[in-house]
Amino acid sequence: MELSSYTFVIVASAIVILSYFYNIISKKTNIPSVLLLIITGFGIKQAITYMGAEELDLFPILEVLGIVGLIMIVLEAALDLELKREKAPILYKALLIAFLGLVASAGIIGYIIQFFLDVEFGIALLYALPLSIISSAIVIPSITALGEHKKEFMIYESTFSDILGIMFFYFLISGLEAEHTSELIWEISWNIVATVVISLLVSYMLVYIFQNIRTKIKLFLLIAVLILLYAIGKQLHLSSLLIILVFGLILNNQKVFFKGVLDRWLKPEAIKSILTDFQLVTVETAFIVRTFFFVIFGATITIESLFNVEVFIISTLILAGIYISRVIIIKAVERKDIDPQIYIAPRGLITILLFFNIPSNLQIPEFDSGILLYVILSTSLIMTWSLIKGGSKKGMYDDMLFDDEVAGSSAEVDATEKSSKSGSEGENPSSAQATRPYP
Repeated sequence: MELSSYTFVIVASAIVILSYFYNIISKKTNIPSVLLLIITGFGIKQAITYMGAEELDLFPILEVLGIVGLIMIVLEAALDLELKREKAPILYKALLIAFLGLVASAGIIGYIIQFFLDVEFGIALLYALPLSIISSAIVIPSITALGEHKKEFMIYESTFSDILGIMFFYFLISGLEAEHTSELIWEISWNIVATVVISLLVSYMLVYIFQNIRTKIKLFLLIAVLILLYAIGKQLHLSSLLIILVFGLILNNQKVFFKGVLDRWLKPEAIKSILTDFQLVTVETAFIVRTFFFVIFGATITIESLFNVEVFIISTLILAGIYISRVIIIKAVERKDIDPQIYIAPRGLITILLFFNIPSNLQIPEFDSGILLYVILSTSLIMTWSLIKGGSKKGMYDDMLFDDEVAGSSAEVDATEKSSKSGSEGENPSSAQATRPYP
């Protein structure tokens, strides 16, 4: 049976509509929408097989979607991050937990892979790093029911985990391919310095140029430029995801970055307009890319590998290593109500994407892709269970924040009403906004 072009259009449209309803279901039930998308993709594959249609090679499409999705998701997260002095503690904790969690998980998983597959630890570590990265592509759309503090913390942690994991992954490849230690040190040092300098220069330049463009068609032009810069950066072996992150941070926090002499270059009204429209386009594009990525991933799943005993044992040990190290680290750093954060550690888009980018000379033929599938599905199911178990309840810390906010807001309302009655101007409305937790 041959599938027509109209069939593809119908299926694609139906997938987008389903994804929209999956988001609604996710908000009501706390079941991650990406898990429903993966199941949908697997169901589509079974339907195509049943109808006797020719199977398509979906891996090239999956890789392209993964790259674009990665860019859009990090950009979406960066456009939501506000750099304020009062956010320093949560930024520090999220960065520290992301770093320690990545190192601890990679070390444990690397040892497990080395033990079972009998390979060099460096190569085992290369395979362990993708499995150690928390997927912001799954976390961000799945935590809408959490309290503000926990939601903000998970957005920061998953974003930092993405960025650090990708940087470490490519640093490790450079290290494994380098002939001398001095060459490795120079490669890593040059990479970090060059990426930071280029990120700042490019981001300032893009903000300045695009605030002066008068035509209406410019947002997708900006996205195309960012994707181009990311791809060029990858070709030059730079940590080009940092370019995307820095640009998003500068655009959303222009008053922090444009100070002194630079303040003269800024056009606040133009930037505000670009930011509002760009946030909408980014969210919509990330939604579409994420939808098709996980549906296609579901369609590439081979269920037979899940019944391999060795795959099951290795995957179970990897999962144990992930969650044991996570509990220890979060308890040591956060020291507050840590449920359900300890269970929110899904692997997903970046894990798959980095596996595609392991050089052929460093690949392990004995590594079964079923391990990847087990870990991705299991971590998503564990997160689903924890979110459903928690329901819409907020943690103790969030309740205290919420109560304080309500009390503060009530006091402000009372004060405003009293001052209005007495004919005074009242408080500046921005003062209430300043105490509001991250939206």
